[in-house]
Amino acid sequence: MPQDKAPPRVVFLAGPTASGKSALALALARELGGAIVNADSMQVYRDLRVLTARPSEAEEREAPHLLYGHVDAARNYSVGLWLKDFEAALARLAAGRQTAVVTGGTGMYFKAALYGLSEIPPVPEKVREVVRARFEGKTPQDMHRALAALDPVSAGRLRETDPQRLLRALEVFEATGRPLASFQEARAAPILTAESCPAFFVAPSREALYARIDARFDAMLEQGALEEVRALAARGLDPALPAMRAHGVPHLIAHLEGRLSLEEAAARGKLDTRHYAKRQFTFARHQLPSFSWLEGPDPQGEALAALRGRET
Repeated sequence: MPQDKAPPRVVFLAGPTASGKSALALALARELGGAIVNADSMQVYRDLRVLTARPSEAEEREAPHLLYGHVDAARNYSVGLWLKDFEAALARLAAGRQTAVVTGGTGMYFKAALYGLSEIPPVPEKVREVVRARFEGKTPQDMHRALAALDPVSAGRLRETDPQRLLRALEVFEATGRPLASFQEARAAPILTAESCPAFFVAPSREALYARIDARFDAMLEQGALEEVRALAARGLDPALPAMRAHGVPHLIAHLEGRLSLEEAAARGKLDTRHYAKRQFTFARHQLPSFSWLEGPDPQGEALAALRGRET
């Protein structure tokens, strides 16, 4: 960010999926006269407005929203690309003297902004194509076994059901001859500091959260999520792309292809989302140490009281 411009006031608001953080971000943006900046890796995709629970057009009219739906599903968007877009968004808001309310559920985005991004070399597109061709039709378990033979440390850190990150680790090894883990300790300087930015994690009870996840998935189906996935599937994109792995997408595609009933596809989508929410709690607890948890019945009141306390 240019040195002659004062950095904008930035408030971070993380939380698990379906925790109500988008509504809270909108309330804070109105209160602070600010804009909302997306930090959710699935809400960046324009193809998936309904299934990723992106803010509605009516909500977007209530406050400026940045970095929502600006990426095509065919693009392999990454933390590094988001960080560049995020820095540009902050510069834009600084010019207008607007507060940035940064909200989403992707912990790596928050970690990169506040604690720095691992300096992993970019993978050439030709290398990416070679690796993806090699593992086309292979299961994530096949990928995990291949990675374990090359980079056992990284394999030990990754789940066998996460093809996107497994492919990433395999691509890095193919491009550099070095394990992904060898790059992850060194980090570039963060663009913001945890000390200067109030940061919150919305933490409802698990029981309430899981009930909201299930109800929201049903509501998304009623609002056209299946038609959205039908249009996405018709594009014939690589199933390993991030957008094709969004919660619910693989199972709803299986339904459209006649391999699952809609009821079973929805049940699996809900279960995947609940598992993801659990991982979001774990990541925040261990990787976002500067975030204050909002666990009470009035997270908006808690956040505003904390913000006012920082100003006194």
